[in-house]
Amino acid sequence: MLAQLLTSTLGRLRIIAFTEGVSYLILLFVAVPLKYVFGMPAAVRAFGTVHGALFVLYILWVLISHLEYNWPWRKTLLLLLVSVVPFGNFYADKHWLRSPNA
Repeated sequence: MLAQLLTSTLGRLRIIAFTEGVSYLILLFVAVPLKYVFGMPAAVRAFGTVHGALFVLYILWVLISHLEYNWPWRKTLLLLLVSVVPFGNFYADKHWLRSPNA
């Protein structure tokens, strides 16, 4: 199934969205508590860097998908907006990324 996802722009966006969503959850629910509860700021630096790179990649891939699939701006902006909400990318995958015309 992973090989099928890698063959299209939308499939790659779904993989990037999932990975970015997981990195966001790790940052929020693992790294931040490690920093503020246990005094380990290195966790936020490490996961923050990874998440930041994935977030930029997600934004770029949403814009690439917008151009390739002629998505309306409303859908594109919603996909960008939900990425800053915890679990938002998983919602977007289920409701908007299963097919390019959804």
